[in-house]
Amino acid sequence: MDYYVHLHELAQVELDLIYETIRDEAGISTARSYVGGLYDLIEGLAAFPARGTVRPGPVPGLRIIGYRRTASIAFIVEGDQVTILGVFRRGQNVTPQMLKKRL
Repeated sequence: MDYYVHLHELAQVELDLIYETIRDEAGISTARSYVGGLYDLIEGLAAFPARGTVRPGPVPGLRIIGYRRTASIAFIVEGDQVTILGVFRRGQNVTPQMLKKRL
């Protein structure tokens, strides 16, 4: 069974900012490769959503999965939908409290 993957609007904004930052620091090719890899990982959750580390707390079912040790993707799985709550880069502390606002 494939799941529907939905990006929260703030997660999309974060992906756009990551792209712009890398583009400005390392060029378009590097930015496309990095962000493309993030999208591949996110899209892969449609087939295998039970990945990552479950984080207990105020956001039920919150999972965090890492990407290249430089980014974290926060998401929840409800029914047949995976909702990407946020994409965070460079050691940003992902707290359940900040994600709870995105539900």
